[in-house]
Amino acid sequence: MAFTVTGVHHVGITVRDMQRSFDWYTRMFGVEPGPVNHGEGPDLERGVQVPGAKLSFSMIRIGNVNVEFLEYHEPEGKEWDRTNGDVGSAHICLEVDDMDAAYAELIERGAVFNGPPVTLADGDLAGSQWAYLRDPDGIQLEIWQYPKE
Repeated sequence: MAFTVTGVHHVGITVRDMQRSFDWYTRMFGVEPGPVNHGEGPDLERGVQVPGAKLSFSMIRIGNVNVEFLEYHEPEGKEWDRTNGDVGSAHICLEVDDMDAAYAELIERGAVFNGPPVTLADGDLAGSQWAYLRDPDGIQLEIWQYPKE
């Protein structure tokens, strides 16, 4: 191969209201948003395959991952009630060092989980725990903890 993938730069998600997303992710995870940039024009339209696209975008950093928020001002995006079983759906998984503390603290901060943490009983990941929640735009997030040694 003539090139090397050196890492994942970011995961991008489209949000309805960037400030609302900044506020929520800051409250939940203590992150600081980066500068807000703007884009429009034929190169953007072609690249994102959205005719007439006008958007704002910014990054937050959670641990070692950049998450890019994209807010389309034109055209207005459609709501999409996705589940994890829908083709093309995705989620962001955040590794935590203490599942019980993370779950309790996130609930105190206003997070709504799909259910309590699940502990895997079998296989290579036995003892790992996970729990799903959604952000204000319905983006699926997961918190994960490997077994404590």
